[in-house]
Amino acid sequence: MITFEELGLDARLVQAVTELGYVNPTQIQEKAIPVLLSGTKDFIGLAQTGTGKTAAFGLPLLHIINAENRYPQALIVCPTRELCMQIVNEVELFKKHVKGVSVVAVYGGASIGLQIRDLKRGVQIVVATPGRLIDLIERKAIDLGQIKYVVLDEADEMLNMGFKDDIEFILQNTPQRESTWLFSATMPPEIRKVSKKYMNEPFEVTVGKVNSGNKNIDHQYYITSAQHRYETLKRLIDFNPGIYGIIFTRTKVDAQDIAEKLTREGYDIDALHGDLTQAQRDKVMGEFRDKTLQLLIATDVAARGIDVQGITHVINYELPDDIEVYTHRSGRTGRAGNTGICMSIVHARETFKLKAIEKLIQSTFNRVDIPTGKDVCRKQFYAVMDKLLNTDITHGDYDTYLPMLEEKFADVSKEDILKRLAAVEFDRFLKYYENAEDLNLRDGGRQKTREFGAERGSNSGRERVRFEPRGERQERGSYGGNNGATIGYARLFVNLGTKDGFYKASFLQFILDMSDLKKEVLGKIDMKDMNSWVEVEQGASHQMIRCLDGKNYKGRRIRMNDANSR
Repeated sequence: MITFEELGLDARLVQAVTELGYVNPTQIQEKAIPVLLSGTKDFIGLAQTGTGKTAAFGLPLLHIINAENRYPQALIVCPTRELCMQIVNEVELFKKHVKGVSVVAVYGGASIGLQIRDLKRGVQIVVATPGRLIDLIERKAIDLGQIKYVVLDEADEMLNMGFKDDIEFILQNTPQRESTWLFSATMPPEIRKVSKKYMNEPFEVTVGKVNSGNKNIDHQYYITSAQHRYETLKRLIDFNPGIYGIIFTRTKVDAQDIAEKLTREGYDIDALHGDLTQAQRDKVMGEFRDKTLQLLIATDVAARGIDVQGITHVINYELPDDIEVYTHRSGRTGRAGNTGICMSIVHARETFKLKAIEKLIQSTFNRVDIPTGKDVCRKQFYAVMDKLLNTDITHGDYDTYLPMLEEKFADVSKEDILKRLAAVEFDRFLKYYENAEDLNLRDGGRQKTREFGAERGSNSGRERVRFEPRGERQERGSYGGNNGATIGYARLFVNLGTKDGFYKASFLQFILDMSDLKKEVLGKIDMKDMNSWVEVEQGASHQMIRCLDGKNYKGRRIRMNDANSR
């Protein structure tokens, strides 16, 4: 295998990497670094998160910048504060033996005055989130006129978050750049458009297959009814005693609600969503990284840019509306060569999405039965016993207390001691799961379900079973009246569309977050450039109008009303 030294890197950088314990580069590092060391070639690197992309662009930047010039020469743009800080931390480690090089992070949620002060001290590498960087440009607090190298990290995430115009603005304000390096896990058409417009014959490297998932991840799904979704989540957590993971929900309301329920039941968990202040967010992330929290429950927007090592499980409380988001969710586990598990709780009508996701990530989902109450108790029992056997008794003067213990338990048999010990640790699970019901949807009866692509018998031969989400059942008599709205739904008009930076999934998230409604009340959504039409259950339509109409989005007043009243 090739070594970092053979890639042609500065000896000081090789020394730092070696001291960090790395000898051989990852695939993306091996393919990217020799190309980027020239500093004159545009580059596109497609690789999953956790494959070492920061070193792939960080080491070449440190190699080619001029430490004597105290002005910004390299700009790294990334979607979130967390990723911004993570990149700076890693680059600081890489430049340990390189004197005179400064790296500054600029991001929202922190004092812009302090960041301006850091920039004025002189810096060669700036790591920034798009919003804060544009703020600094408009204040003339940063000069990008001498930037030679621009790195767009997690480019697909930035476009998903609506930063396309910001990215173009930034690229337009770096007229002297000699090369642009774009790193992404997926390659949607929007990124291809940006690359064609602002890059010159980029050298493209793909590690694995485009949009494919990490092969170290076991993708599992569990089918249950909608009312049993929370109980299924709880059972999956209990069945994996050593779990250290992230639970993804679609809305901040779900994230907060589930976190509160699980906290009341004694789980070490907290929520991460858009309503938290930056100080609250930092506190939650600090506790999660320190493993004070065993579980983090988060929305997709809030979790972007999170990179925490050692995550064993990702749980999709619901599948994402945009199937490409699944790649980013599952990519939080199975990083840096480790294995991981991504579990999805699925209702029968959602199974059609699994085929699409399988095709996207080029991996197969494994259907797994939801553990029974007895399964959970058995697993917890073994975990308690393993914990007991693995307890370190070498550090501590336990021999001093042994005579007292022997006297106390003189009339108690060994078997009774073990039973009592198990009861102390285990009683809660035995009581809770004593009469636990089966949460699986089984073949036959009213809970009959099929795997995607299954067939059922009929008098006229074999018939494909197709599961359709609410809002997609058309031309079957479900439409009529109410000017084209599905029966039982109100059709609402809103003056927001794709020109506002929304795609369907982000728009869905936005209107549900604003209205505090659940996904189940929505029907069909029809998005245009400047306007959209949303079907909402009649009973929930007034709440959605009340919560959105008159509010502001990016300086524009939102108008929402019943489409029939226009």
